[in-house]
Amino acid sequence: MFKLAVFTDEISQDLDIALSVAREFSCDAVEIRSVWDTGVQELTNEQIKVIKDKCAEAELAICCLGTPFYKCEIDDPGQIHAHHDILRRCCEVAHALETNLIRGFTFWRRGPAEEAWDRIIDNFEIPADILEQGNCRMVIENEASTYLGTGALTASFLDEIAHDHISAVWDPCNVLFDFDVQENPFPEGYRAIRKHITHVHVKDGERTGPDSAHCVCIGEGEVDYVSTFQALIEDGYEGYVSLETHWRPEDISQELMDRPGGGEYSKEAEYATRRCLERTHELIQKAQEAAGKP
Repeated sequence: MFKLAVFTDEISQDLDIALSVAREFSCDAVEIRSVWDTGVQELTNEQIKVIKDKCAEAELAICCLGTPFYKCEIDDPGQIHAHHDILRRCCEVAHALETNLIRGFTFWRRGPAEEAWDRIIDNFEIPADILEQGNCRMVIENEASTYLGTGALTASFLDEIAHDHISAVWDPCNVLFDFDVQENPFPEGYRAIRKHITHVHVKDGERTGPDSAHCVCIGEGEVDYVSTFQALIEDGYEGYVSLETHWRPEDISQELMDRPGGGEYSKEAEYATRRCLERTHELIQKAQEAAGKP
């Protein structure tokens, strides 16, 4: 059976508040992206120790680092070099926080993935070496603002990379925001990527037009989470399902959607995430019943 986690900055930039809510809703772990208005890659060693100690006191594991790795321009060598340094630092942070998972992406999308495919592949040679030397695993997220927005495209990329330290974080909702390639999150997207899944992010959304979508409270959108959770249970997935709410009472900007983190992003987040955690537990219970494992 999988375990439940939540992004701390989907609750608050105040770590104490975030951990309290995670405990209240029986989460097993938290995911760290930004704390105290500071991105995970910019945390000091002192801040990292505080995070580790507070999570240990709350009896919450840290399941993954929600880094912005390779959310940059593929044609800018300076940005790429800077992100290699980010990855090296995040390997250090991951070990200090007793996780080995680092979330990553595949560059800002500036056209069809096919046109940049070889360059994307080539630009993972150095990161693969960094991950191997740092004994960490990168989980690539299907993200519509980057070149790989669907389960099928991400799976094709991982098939070609074929590296022991690179796998997938599956986010079924992100498929709804890819307007260039139509893919149903479940079962189509899940079936394409499931052999690569090491980590899972969950949020919900709905399409509002041929080239528009927005996030909603989980369970109220287009992602069939009961079937998705049931499949994860039946397929023996024992990793984390991490709530990345993204929904707010008032829609957040596309800029914040693409670059989440910090105080502006966490505004009204606690209310939204409390509702989503309640619904997530309900959806998991229904999935367990459907799988015959209540």
